[in-house]
Order: sequence, then structure tokens, then C-alpha cells
Amino acid sequence: MSERTGFAKGKIHDVTVRPLAKYLDERGWLAELFRSDETDPQTMPAMAYLSMTQPGVARGPHEHVDQTDWFCFIGPANFKVYLWDARRDSPTFGIRQTIYAGVDAPLAVIVPPGVVHAYKNIGTVDGIVFNAPNRLYAGEGKKSPVDEIRHEEVEGSPFCLD
Repeated sequence: MSERTGFAKGKIHDVTVRPLAKYLDERGWLAELFRSDETDPQTMPAMAYLSMTQPGVARGPHEHVDQTDWFCFIGPANFKVYLWDARRDSPTFGIRQTIYAGVDAPLAVIVPPGVVHAYKNIGTVDGIVFNAPNRLYAGEGKKSPVDEIRHEEVEGSPFCLD
């Protein structure tokens, strides 16, 4: 375990990392982000959104109580994805994992509830991230509390980005 964070390096149980194949032709490329016939019904997306992150900027760290995030990193930038297993009942509790994804390594990263996560644009251009969580943001009609525990500004947080 790292003295600074309390988390050891490793792979986190229940986090899925899938390569995203780009199918090229004379028009450009296409990538399948998810398919219902290849998806666990519990992680089936309920909504989808895109975000743009500027070079050198991070989003997170935060976690969800019930929500699974289905991130897709395609480009045009590269991202460093940070994961910490904070689930006390997980066989990989206390493990941190780092993944590089984006234009150089198109990936889908499926993050289950209780895994603290963040990503940082390590490229030189604005980066686009697709997310298809299995829960609606703020619930049906945006009338419920947001399922998010934020750690970005917590003094002494073990969830440090380098």
C-alpha cells in the first residue's frame, strides 16, 4: 500500500475495460460503444451524455452509491483514468488502478458503484468522453438527489491525482 494514499496498485474487481474497435472506410470511422446483446442487464445504460475536457484538466474524483458509469474514451485526446476500490466487501478493496485511454487506445471503461474514479486529459487538444450510466441523473424527471459523492476538494483525501 502507498503511504500517501492507503491504496495499493493493481486491477480492480468488477471494473471492465474493453477495447473499442474503430471500423475505417473512405468516409472516416465508426466505433460501437455498447450493445445490448453484450451488456449485463444491471449495467444497461439509462441515459447517455458527452463531455468535453480541456487539456490538463481533471474530472473527479467521485463515486456513486448505486450508479454504474460506462465511459468511452475515443479521442481526439488521451486520458489518464484513475480508479480506487473503496468497496469494503470487494476482494480488491484498497487497490488503485490507472488506465490510459483515448485516441491512442480507444477503450470503454465500466465503473461499478463504490469505485472512486477520475480522469484527466493528458493530451494537447480538447477531449471528448461519452458516458452511458445505468441510472438517470437526479432520477426520473430530475426530482431525486444526485447519486454522487465528491472527493475533489476534501482535505487529506486518499484519492490523489498525479
